[in-house]
Amino acid sequence: MTDLTDVPTTPADLGVAPMRLLGEDGELLTGAADAAVTAELTRGLYRDMVLARQFDQDAFNLQRQGELGLWLSCRGQEAAQVGSIRALRASDHVFPSYREHAAALCRGLRPAELLTQWRGTAHGGWDPGDYRFHLYSLVLSTQLLHATGYALGVAADRRREPGVDEIVLCYFGDGAASQGDANEALNWAAVTGAPLVFFCQNNQWAISTPSAAQSRTPLHVRAAGFGLTATVVDGNDVLAVHAATAAAAARVRAGGPPEFIEAITYRMAGHSTSDDPTRYRDAEEVERWERRDPLARVRLLLDARGWAGEEFHTALKEEATALSEATRAACRALTPPPLEDTFRHTLAEETAALRAERERYTEWRESFA
Repeated sequence: MTDLTDVPTTPADLGVAPMRLLGEDGELLTGAADAAVTAELTRGLYRDMVLARQFDQDAFNLQRQGELGLWLSCRGQEAAQVGSIRALRASDHVFPSYREHAAALCRGLRPAELLTQWRGTAHGGWDPGDYRFHLYSLVLSTQLLHATGYALGVAADRRREPGVDEIVLCYFGDGAASQGDANEALNWAAVTGAPLVFFCQNNQWAISTPSAAQSRTPLHVRAAGFGLTATVVDGNDVLAVHAATAAAAARVRAGGPPEFIEAITYRMAGHSTSDDPTRYRDAEEVERWERRDPLARVRLLLDARGWAGEEFHTALKEEATALSEATRAACRALTPPPLEDTFRHTLAEETAALRAERERYTEWRESFA
C-alpha cells in the first residue's frame, strides 16, 4: 500500500518550478523586468501586506480576549492575497473563502464589516454589491459553484453587450479542492468557457490534514486535466503572484478559457483559533516557512534598492497603528441586534402568526425589567 506521505504532490516533486520573481534573499530574479516591477508597485504591495498582518494580529488578539467567537488567520498568506487582488480591476467580482482578510482590506472593506460575522452580530457584514466582493463562505468549497454560476451570468452579459469585460476570481484552499463541489465547478467552468480565474492558496494544510494526504496529483495538474489553463506560482512572492494573476486575468478578459492559479504558500497560524497546530505539525516546518516570510522578502528588496526610506517606513508604521486602534474600537462597538429581529427576518413578510410570536416574546422579555 502506498504511503500517502510519499505521494508526489508539490511542484518540486514533479520537477515543476513555481513562477518566482523575488528570491528569498530579496533579490529580483529573471523576468522581473518583463513583469514591469517598479518601486511604486513594490511599495504599494508591501504597504497592503503590512496593514493586513496588523489587522489579522489584532483580530486574533480580540478573539483571545473574548471579543470574537472565532478567527481564521491569514498570517503567511498576505502575498498570495494582496498580489492577486491588486492585479484585478475594481469592477471584477470576487468570491472569497473565509480567510481572505488581506484581499478584503484591499477592496476597501472596513474592520467593523470584516469582524461582524466573527463577533456573531450578523450573518454577513457587508453588501457584496458595494465592493464587488462576496460574503465569506464558511461551507467548504461552495463558493466555487457560486463563482461559476456568477461567471456564466457575466458571459451572458457579454453576449448581449460585447463591451462588457468583467471577469470573476474565486479564492479557495487546498482543502476545498478535495471537495466534490470543487471538481464540479472546475469541470463546468471549463466546458462552458466561463470568464473565471480560480485562485487556490495551497497553504499545505486542510485543518490538520497535509496536502500530501489529500491528493495524488498536484492541484494545478488536476486543473489542467479539466481543461483549464494552469499556472503554479510561489505564493510567498507577491511580485510573482501579481504578475501571474494579471496575465491570467488579461487572457480571460480577452475571451480565453478559465484559468487556474495554484499559489504555494503556508498558513503560519492554526486553521482557526479553535485548534492547536502544534498537535499536528512540527516546529521545524514552521520555522522553515517563517524564513520565507512574504513581508520580509519585500522589505529586503525595498532596502537593498533604496526604494523606500525611513520616512516611508515611519509613515507606514503610523498607519498600521491607526488601523490597529480603529480595529479594536470598531470591534467593541459592534452590538448584537435585538432578538425580535429574528422574527422579522425569518420570512420576507412577517405573517400574523410570526408577529404574534414576536409580540409574546417581547412581552415575556419585558416582564423581567
